[in-house]
Amino acid sequence: QLQMAESGGGLVQAGDSLRLSCAAHGGTFNTYIFAWFRQAPGKEREFVAAISRQGGGTMYADSVKGRFTISRDNAKSTVWLHMNRLKPEDTAVYYCAAGPGVDLTQQRNLYGDWGQGTQVTVFS
Repeated sequence: QLQMAESGGGLVQAGDSLRLSCAAHGGTFNTYIFAWFRQAPGKEREFVAAISRQGGGTMYADSVKGRFTISRDNAKSTVWLHMNRLKPEDTAVYYCAAGPGVDLTQQRNLYGDWGQGTQVTVFS
């Protein structure tokens, strides 16, 4: 089972940038697609971005398209989420997720391994 640990969250002002990291171990990293999800207080966990096994394909939620970039380095077993022009509505706990599938998906139940999450708070 793949184990992941997120880092890089924090308290930032609207318009600032953050880079979240997800370090994985315990599995063959390049056989997984990875995604970032987020969950705000009182809301459902929602899809943010996903990346294919070799990094050539990406998918984004409309709410973050053009501001966030997902990337990965298979040699380092790490996935990143670069977040620019942050808004207060981006405030949430951000989770890294991994799935054994081939096709990118926003479906939460197709990702079987999850990290513990990292808090991102954006104030105006």
